[in-house]
Amino acid sequence: MKKSITWVGLLFLFLASRVAAETKPNVVIFLVDDMGIMDTSLPFLTDKEGKPKIYPLNQYYRTPNMERLGKRGIRFNQFSAMSVCSPTRISIMTGQNAARHRTTNWINPDSNNRGPNGPPEWNWQGLKKGDVTLAALLQANGYRTIHVGKGHFAPRAFAGSNPANLGFDVNVAGASFGSPGSYYGKQNYGNLNAKKGGNAVPSLDKYHGSDTFLSDALTLEANAQVSKAVKEGKPFFLYFPHYAVHAPFNSDPRFAKNYAQSGKPPPAQAFATLIEGMDKSLGNLLDHLESLGVGENTVIFFLGDNGSDAPLGQPHEVACAAPLRGKKGSHYEGGTRVPFIASWVKPNANNPVQKTLPIAAGAMQTQHAAVYDLFPTVLKIAGLASPADHALDGRLLHSLLEGKRDAYRPEAFLMHYPHAPHRSDYFTVYRDGNWKVIYHYFPTEVSGGSHYQLFNLASDPFEQKDLVKANPKQLKILMEGMLEGLEKQKAVFPIDPKTKLPVKPQPPAA
Repeated sequence: MKKSITWVGLLFLFLASRVAAETKPNVVIFLVDDMGIMDTSLPFLTDKEGKPKIYPLNQYYRTPNMERLGKRGIRFNQFSAMSVCSPTRISIMTGQNAARHRTTNWINPDSNNRGPNGPPEWNWQGLKKGDVTLAALLQANGYRTIHVGKGHFAPRAFAGSNPANLGFDVNVAGASFGSPGSYYGKQNYGNLNAKKGGNAVPSLDKYHGSDTFLSDALTLEANAQVSKAVKEGKPFFLYFPHYAVHAPFNSDPRFAKNYAQSGKPPPAQAFATLIEGMDKSLGNLLDHLESLGVGENTVIFFLGDNGSDAPLGQPHEVACAAPLRGKKGSHYEGGTRVPFIASWVKPNANNPVQKTLPIAAGAMQTQHAAVYDLFPTVLKIAGLASPADHALDGRLLHSLLEGKRDAYRPEAFLMHYPHAPHRSDYFTVYRDGNWKVIYHYFPTEVSGGSHYQLFNLASDPFEQKDLVKANPKQLKILMEGMLEGLEKQKAVFPIDPKTKLPVKPQPPAA
């Protein structure tokens, strides 16, 4: 009798776990490092009618699996990230703007890189054990939480450098740094003769000495971890942040021939191979999820963490993100606009889970959104809510994902970078609808010696015509919005090199 009860009890627990796994959607965040909105064959920019428009860079890159995902789901052409990586990654995990969580620069693993006049109070230590994170909230509610790829959440000596201390059940390859020592298995991904404190990618010893490219090794590990979660009957959260396409621009030999006759310099060709290898990873993951029978119950979010770092042209030119101006690290749209696609892995309008969030297929969303919106959106998909005492900047994406316009959604976006040296130093960007102002704390030649640059992205989407002198009234309105946003988020500011006091943005003279 006892054996019978034990067997029945185990069967009940097994069936209960399967039901839980089938009713709680699985979630994948597929994050690409340094991939801008133009680094793909799938067009994200639109014409005046809101239809996708193909530009020369779209014809250069090869991303068939992004195209595949775009047909299944919805893509955004106005999706913003922070201008460098660590701020975006922490915004995804916390739902907070970088101005609020104060990791406003990429995190140097071994030394505080606030810059010569950067704010002493900025959050160089990044995420800490015990912080509210998306992974920890999902973990506490029955999800198997999986991290595969680049971490870059905290410096080397701090607990947050290991994603396992931030709510992930599994951490494969995540560490304190952002740039891999090497993409090549033959070079052990940077572990050959690695110096202490180097960028040797951990956890991938089984591939050392092989021809397995880093993006492929990570994909194999991600697929294995997902298989394990499915076998255990648990819903899963896969956070899959590729090291690609960050420098070093190691050419992926599988795709090199596709760009050999492009006429572009070797580093740009190598960058394109990294893009194509990342896209292959996306396709392999989609195929694997479908083969496991969980495609209909899995939602995937694909995005980049900042603007493009393609080695084409200068940081403030129309070059690597053409026709957009700027690149990673800059205050122009090429530095902050990133690709974003959301889709069910296997769309089925009759699936009960998908009926709770019917993502539009083959659609383009032109309303603005940002990386911190993923936090509340994923929580709602999982049937959860953010803790009441956790300050939140993100807003739900549900209406936008359905292809609708959200009339209640704020149109403002704040990007705060009080640091140097970088491609753009000591600045804050504030967008309100189609209007955008850039405030330069210490004016340089880039800003024409002025504190201000003002653009109308509706009439001038590529930021060629500065309207500071032509529209002082609009400049004043935007600067007031910027100051209000910085104050609300309790931002910290660069310091005056002479007085050593914080320098706050100044409204234009009346």
